[in-house]
Formats: sequence, structure tokens, C-alpha cells
Amino acid sequence: MSNPPPLLAEDRPEYERLLAEALRDRTVLTALRARGALTTDQLRVRALRDADGINAAAATEYAHYTRLRDNLRTTPPPPPGTEPTAPGLLTQLRSANGGAGLFPVLTVLTPILAWAAALVLLLIGYLLRAAAPDLVLARSLVTAGWVALAAGVAAMAIGIVGLLLTAIRDGTAAPAGTDPELAAELADARTEWRTALREHGLLPYLRDALPAVPADQAATPAASAQPAASEGPEFTSPSFTGPGYSSPSFTSPGPDGLTDAQGREPRPAAFTTPDFTGPGYTPPAFTSPDDVT
Repeated sequence: MSNPPPLLAEDRPEYERLLAEALRDRTVLTALRARGALTTDQLRVRALRDADGINAAAATEYAHYTRLRDNLRTTPPPPPGTEPTAPGLLTQLRSANGGAGLFPVLTVLTPILAWAAALVLLLIGYLLRAAAPDLVLARSLVTAGWVALAAGVAAMAIGIVGLLLTAIRDGTAAPAGTDPELAAELADARTEWRTALREHGLLPYLRDALPAVPADQAATPAASAQPAASEGPEFTSPSFTGPGYSSPSFTSPGPDGLTDAQGREPRPAAFTTPDFTGPGYTPPAFTSPDDVT
């Protein structure tokens, strides 16, 4: 557009929220860590100062959004006596004749009546139990009192949940008397303006104001801080050498001379053949019978 509309004061808070989101972008955070780059506060101040120029990148979407918003505000209210398109909480709680409806009355009165009945029943029941422990009526009154107390708590919880749901519905609904289709179109136009402002205005402006970041660092800013997951650490196998082992010095048992002086090298024993000599034998001397006689 040749003459883009300026950013209105009521849209400044939305612009600041989008700026905070853009400053947390991954590429912007990577460029902010570069040497000589601006700080986050300096960059925010510049972007707030140049808000009209940055919003010019989304001038078409912003003009469509503001035009729909103005049309919605200038929509005449519904004629008197007709029910609004999106009734508020108070309208939903009123009956047709102007008084309170049945649901609000039950929501308010049920817990009060239940708790009052529980207090009376428990008081009478415990007094009767103290006077006559075996009395059946005392146990029945105590049981009824606890049941009434639980019913009051449940009624209060249901009423609170109903009020919260109604408040949430009223907060997200269009103002009373507006066209639902026009309100939905306005919400879509606001989303388109936010997207265009962030993608075509804020992010390019912030990247231009910061040092250029290489493509590999912009894609994986934390790649240099940690090794790749597919590459495992390098291991070197330890070198093992067999321990030096020497056999103990044993001397063989038995007669001396089987090993050397250190008891290591065996050597054959020197045996000498024993010298056997035949026993000296002399035959007995026999004499003839004549010598005996």
C-alpha cells in the first residue's frame, strides 16, 4: 500500500506481545549471541520506535482488520424488546417475567437450606445418642444430618461450575447485538494480521538489525555445543602384556645330586654299580670213619 495506516494506540499492546514472541525466536536468539550484536533491550527499544514502519509490512491485513472492527462497532443495537444475539450472564439468569429464574434460585437456596437442616439434625441426633446410645432414632437423625450436609456441598459445587461456564461463554462470545458471522470474520482477520506482522514485519526487521548467522548455525544452534548423536566417542583398546613369570626354584626330593646347586637344572644322578663279591665258602672237612674211630 502506498499510504499504510499507522498502528493505532489500542493495538500497541498486541504489537508488544508479538515483539516479545519474535525476540524468543530461535534464529534471533542465535544472532543475539554473536559478537558485537545488540542486546535484547536495545533491540526491543528500536522495534517499538519503528512500530509504524514494521507494521507497514502487514498493511493490507491490518487495514482489513481495522475496517471490520469499525463496522462491528458501528453496528446498530437490536430493536427494543428483542432478545440480544449473545445474552449476558444477568440476562441468562432472569426469567421471562423479569424475575429470577428457577436455576439461580435453586443454586442459592439449596446449599443454605441443606446446611441448616444438617445442623439441626446432627445436633438433635448427637444429643439423643448421648442420652440413650441404643436409641434407633438418634442414629437415623445423625445419618440424615450427614446426608443433608453432603447434599449442600454438592449443590454449591454445581452452582459454582455453572457460573464459571456461563462467565467463560460470555467472555468469548461477541458483544450483545452483534452479528455472529461478522464477529467470526473479525477474529479471522485479527489472526491474519498477527501472522503477517510476525512473519513479514517483526522477524525480518530483527534479523536485519543483527549480525548475519551462517545457515548451519541457524539450523542447529546447539550443534557446536554437543557432539552429533550418530558419532560415538573414540575408544582405543588398551595394550596388555603378559606378566613376567618365572618358575619357583624347587629341589627334587630324593638323594642328593639330582639338581644343580640352585635347584633349577636337573641332571641325571650318577649311579655306580655296587661291588658284589661272593661270600667266602669253605666246604666242611669230612674225615673217614677211621678218623672218627
